[in-house]
Amino acid sequence: MSENENTEQNQEQEQPSRGVGKLVTHVSGHKLEIVLWMTRLVTVISTFCYIFPFFGSSPYSWYQRALISNAATSALRLHQRLPAVRLTREFFAQLLLEDSCHYLFFSIIFMNAFPMTLVLLPLFLFAVLHSASYSLTLLDQLGQNSWWGARLLVSIVEYHQRNILRLVSFTEIFLMPFCVIMIIAGKLSLLIPFVYYRFLTLRYASRRNPYTRQVFAELRLVVESYCNSPSCPAALRNIAQKMIGFVTRLAPPTTVQ
Repeated sequence: MSENENTEQNQEQEQPSRGVGKLVTHVSGHKLEIVLWMTRLVTVISTFCYIFPFFGSSPYSWYQRALISNAATSALRLHQRLPAVRLTREFFAQLLLEDSCHYLFFSIIFMNAFPMTLVLLPLFLFAVLHSASYSLTLLDQLGQNSWWGARLLVSIVEYHQRNILRLVSFTEIFLMPFCVIMIIAGKLSLLIPFVYYRFLTLRYASRRNPYTRQVFAELRLVVESYCNSPSCPAALRNIAQKMIGFVTRLAPPTTVQ
């Protein structure tokens, strides 16, 4: 065996150890980000186990774990965004502008409510999206060509990021009428739709995520288009127009474009 071949083999053996060393260094220097990544993975796993209860535990326990892990993620993100807590009106106004605050509120609303798969869907999608993004950062520490299968899955998630965020927004909106249906069925408290309406107004006015406003606007265009068609019955047209007017009046004022 030539000296060049020995050198190449030694380099190939050293690369994995260097990658592990870089990963350990990264983890030790980004503890909060690692904890966030782990809590998001718990949300993903708990949602999966709630839908597919293969491990013998009660589905309701997995449901609560998903909400608790999401609440932990949201609280940690708030700590990142607003590390200095102040008991002032300005601080609480800034707090309500944060998307993490919205989903901490979301978790509290449904923590002890009747379990609904639709509640976990936005939590699952957000957790998949953000955990996939950070997983790529961790894989980069191991080497650019490591774990190509995992990189492929991450690239698929990132490619569909816009569709995932739109699906989250659709779920947020359709949870409101679904909650009303569940109240009629005797499954939810009468208070939940009123509290959830507050969450929905916060999402509508979000500075960082315009998708809820966009989906509301798209749904309105679809309904108005149907109402303007000759095949739409007059009674249904009147009901739809009244509902559009009612929802428009409930929409919060926002200066976000």
